Amino acid sequence: MTELDRIRNFSIVAHIDHGKSTLADRLIQMTGTVDARDMQEQLLDSMDIERERGITIKANTVRIDYVARNGEAYVLNLIDTPGHVDFAYEVSRSMRAVEGSLLVVDATQGVEAQTLANVYQAIDADHEIVPVLNKIDLPAAEPDRVREQIEDVIGIDAADAVEISAKTGAGIPDLLEAIVHRFPAPVGDRGSPLKAMLVDSRYDPYLGVVVMIRVMDGVVRKNDRIRMMQTGATYGIDRLAVLKPKMADIPELGPGEIGILTASIKQVRDTKVGDTITHEKRQAAEPLEGFAPSVPVVFCGLFPVDSAEFPDLRAAMEKLALNDASFSHEMESSASLGFGFRCGFLGLLHLEVIRDRLEREYGIDLVTTAPSVIYHVHMKDGERLELHNPADMPDLTRVSHIEEPRIKATVLVPDEYLGDILKLCQERRGVQLDLSYAGSRAMVVYDLPLNEVVFDFYDRLKSVTRGYASFDYQMIGYRQDSLVKMQVLVNEEPVDALSVMVHRDRAEARGRAMVEKLKDLIPRHMFKIPIQAAIGGKVIARETLSALRKDVTAKCYGGDVTRKRKLLEKQKAGKKKMRQFGRVEIPQEAFISALKIDQ
Repeated sequence: MTELDRIRNFSIVAHIDHGKSTLADRLIQMTGTVDARDMQEQLLDSMDIERERGITIKANTVRIDYVARNGEAYVLNLIDTPGHVDFAYEVSRSMRAVEGSLLVVDATQGVEAQTLANVYQAIDADHEIVPVLNKIDLPAAEPDRVREQIEDVIGIDAADAVEISAKTGAGIPDLLEAIVHRFPAPVGDRGSPLKAMLVDSRYDPYLGVVVMIRVMDGVVRKNDRIRMMQTGATYGIDRLAVLKPKMADIPELGPGEIGILTASIKQVRDTKVGDTITHEKRQAAEPLEGFAPSVPVVFCGLFPVDSAEFPDLRAAMEKLALNDASFSHEMESSASLGFGFRCGFLGLLHLEVIRDRLEREYGIDLVTTAPSVIYHVHMKDGERLELHNPADMPDLTRVSHIEEPRIKATVLVPDEYLGDILKLCQERRGVQLDLSYAGSRAMVVYDLPLNEVVFDFYDRLKSVTRGYASFDYQMIGYRQDSLVKMQVLVNEEPVDALSVMVHRDRAEARGRAMVEKLKDLIPRHMFKIPIQAAIGGKVIARETLSALRKDVTAKCYGGDVTRKRKLLEKQKAGKKKMRQFGRVEIPQEAFISALKIDQ
């Protein structure tokens, strides 16, 4: 049992690549939490894909024992959070389990878009914030300029920001002292009924569901019977532990402590993140304020390249959904791609990560259809439908209007690239809300339609600014616009996987670009193939793929011209028949390439 005033709970927030995971490594190493022989880079990033991409995807926790300079012993609970916009949901949950945040800013780059987004979440959670300037060992570091920037852009006093180098370990002892003396101790009552917040859960093949909890009031012990207040399910605790980063069993968890429990829970779906855990017999009167459930914003179809692999894909999806509660999937079938799944994601990086994990961990080759967002279709009879897949669009004569999701996008960009960014946002039907300066960098705020951002906006943003821009967004709601469903017909057959929702004014340009691209991607057949883009019954763009021809008149030497004509007529009739019954094979890469059209 640890006294409340000896506990400090904090998280590390920062922009991508500003050194969160490296700082966590140094804190673990310098306090001797892990033996030197077990120490490795990015210790808390356990997934292969996290190590490879150098990003944190899941928030991870570790308990550190630290003896301060005044001889007092403290327990520090650290949560390392993701920096990427798609995993902001992980960040918001972790914030609610701790009282303070270390705001890590790269002393060479300064404040970035994600720094802002994550620090505002910490401020919303009422955190004490300690600014930390990292990478001061680099020759390009400008701590004084970055201090000013933190004060100007975020509005936090950075006069006593701690200067460190997470790589070399410089300044870490001072940081540990700052954690102990500047972060508040947690509050809680040992004698009250148990109230613990369910912060995260993951599936372990040996232990079942492993649940991470933060105890607010009361004490939880091994073999207690607990109750989940949202679901009403009851369990007996098999094991209580803290993470150092490996599991270390303990007999009890008291107020202010963060730990994990296992209770033979079979599915992650049975553990709702944000739920309140209490004792079965002596229940808490009120549950803790939970979290809003994560809402998928991007949808796409995932189909196996080989349709025989569909059962393997289904099994793999179910295993992944055990570990990732923010990923949703349901079965769908397509005429051109066979059976597959319609999946919901928190963003494009989340989509890429899930797709990579499916291909890597389960060895399944996948085709991904165009990412789309949820549209609200208002019918003339007053009904409102949610449209996930453009192929399911109802008959236009019954539709009153369509609403699309909008986002508030914040872009931080060096001055010289500002014109390109404004042009890019204007092209994507953006409405400028704000433009301000922080030193030599401009901060642009735009109201943009999500479907314009979801495809290749991020790639374009990085290419027009040579990688210097940083970008963050949040959903702000739905708005009506003039949207239409554009479908692609190949040999007069609609191809579901290529249906997209577009703005009416841009439909023709988009359709023309798409059919021109498909003409290059589809191999020639023995008959000519029309490729058309259409809105309803109206064709707005067309290209014709010419047929491969055999010279049937090669063996006619001289003689009457009617012999040649007869052979050509016969060939023509054969090609006409072929076109009626022939199937056009569209290669897999054509689907993805056709959708990645640079405007």
